[in-house]
Amino acid sequence: MNSDQNSEKVHYICQTYVEAGAAQNGQLNLKIDKQLQYSTASQAQDRAEREASSDGCVGADAYMVNEDLASGEVGPPSFLVRLGHVPDFEAT
Repeated sequence: MNSDQNSEKVHYICQTYVEAGAAQNGQLNLKIDKQLQYSTASQAQDRAEREASSDGCVGADAYMVNEDLASGEVGPPSFLVRLGHVPDFEAT
Protein backbone atom coordinates (compact mmCIF):
# COMPACT_ATOMS: atom_id res chain seq x y z
CA MET A 1 0.00 0.00 0.00
CA ASN A 2 1.41 3.39 -1.01
CA SER A 3 0.48 6.16 1.42
CA ASP A 4 1.59 8.84 -1.10
CA GLN A 5 -1.46 8.11 -3.25
CA ASN A 6 -3.77 9.58 -0.60
CA SER A 7 -1.63 12.60 0.27
CA GLU A 8 -2.26 14.51 -2.96
CA LYS A 9 -5.39 15.65 -4.78
CA VAL A 10 -5.63 16.98 -8.35
CA HIS A 11 -8.00 19.88 -9.02
CA TYR A 12 -9.18 20.66 -12.57
CA ILE A 13 -10.16 24.31 -12.96
CA CYS A 14 -11.80 26.44 -15.65
CA GLN A 15 -11.10 30.12 -15.05
CA THR A 16 -12.60 32.89 -17.19
CA TYR A 17 -11.59 36.51 -17.65
CA VAL A 18 -13.44 39.72 -18.45
CA GLU A 19 -12.12 43.10 -19.48
CA ALA A 20 -11.63 45.49 -16.56
CA GLY A 21 -10.74 48.60 -18.59
CA ALA A 22 -7.74 49.48 -20.71
CA ALA A 23 -4.31 49.43 -19.12
CA GLN A 24 -1.85 52.27 -19.75
CA ASN A 25 0.22 50.22 -22.21
CA GLY A 26 -2.77 49.52 -24.47
CA GLN A 27 -3.07 45.91 -23.30
CA LEU A 28 -6.34 44.63 -21.87
CA ASN A 29 -6.69 44.90 -18.13
CA LEU A 30 -8.21 41.56 -17.09
CA LYS A 31 -10.00 40.32 -14.02
CA ILE A 32 -11.15 36.83 -13.10
CA ASP A 33 -14.84 36.32 -13.74
CA LYS A 34 -15.60 32.66 -13.00
CA GLN A 35 -13.57 29.89 -11.41
CA LEU A 36 -15.19 26.48 -11.78
CA GLN A 37 -13.87 23.12 -10.56
CA TYR A 38 -14.36 19.82 -12.41
CA SER A 39 -13.67 16.12 -11.88
CA THR A 40 -11.68 15.61 -15.09
CA ALA A 41 -9.32 17.53 -17.34
CA SER A 42 -11.63 17.13 -20.33
CA GLN A 43 -14.58 18.66 -18.44
CA ALA A 44 -12.50 21.72 -17.50
CA GLN A 45 -11.16 22.08 -21.04
CA ASP A 46 -14.62 21.71 -22.63
CA ARG A 47 -16.02 24.40 -20.31
CA ALA A 48 -13.12 26.76 -21.07
CA GLU A 49 -13.78 26.35 -24.80
CA ARG A 50 -17.49 27.13 -24.35
CA GLU A 51 -16.84 30.08 -22.05
CA ALA A 52 -14.19 31.60 -24.33
CA SER A 53 -16.75 31.93 -27.12
CA SER A 54 -19.51 33.39 -24.92
CA ASP A 55 -20.47 37.07 -24.83
CA GLY A 56 -18.48 39.18 -22.39
CA CYS A 57 -15.73 36.61 -21.88
CA VAL A 58 -12.38 37.72 -23.32
CA GLY A 59 -10.40 34.61 -22.35
CA ALA A 60 -10.40 31.33 -20.48
CA ASP A 61 -7.88 28.95 -18.97
CA ALA A 62 -8.28 25.29 -18.13
CA TYR A 63 -5.60 24.02 -15.80
CA MET A 64 -4.82 21.50 -13.13
CA VAL A 65 -3.12 21.95 -9.78
CA ASN A 66 -1.91 19.41 -7.25
CA GLU A 67 -2.83 19.94 -3.62
CA ASP A 68 -0.78 18.36 -0.85
CA LEU A 69 -3.52 17.24 1.53
CA ALA A 70 -1.17 17.04 4.49
CA SER A 71 0.03 20.65 4.27
CA GLY A 72 -2.77 22.24 2.21
CA GLU A 73 -0.20 23.65 -0.20
CA VAL A 74 -1.16 23.93 -3.85
CA GLY A 75 1.44 23.63 -6.60
CA PRO A 76 1.73 25.82 -9.70
CA PRO A 77 -0.86 25.39 -12.44
CA SER A 78 -0.29 23.07 -15.35
CA PHE A 79 -2.28 24.57 -18.23
CA LEU A 80 -4.48 22.31 -20.35
CA VAL A 81 -5.62 25.10 -22.68
CA ARG A 82 -5.36 28.92 -22.78
CA LEU A 83 -7.87 30.68 -25.03
CA GLY A 84 -8.31 34.32 -26.01
CA HIS A 85 -6.84 37.08 -23.86
CA VAL A 86 -5.38 35.59 -20.69
CA PRO A 87 -2.87 37.03 -18.23
CA ASP A 88 0.79 36.14 -18.50
CA PHE A 89 1.83 33.44 -16.09
CA GLU A 90 5.32 33.32 -14.65
CA ALA A 91 6.26 30.43 -12.42
CA THR A 92 7.99 31.53 -9.24
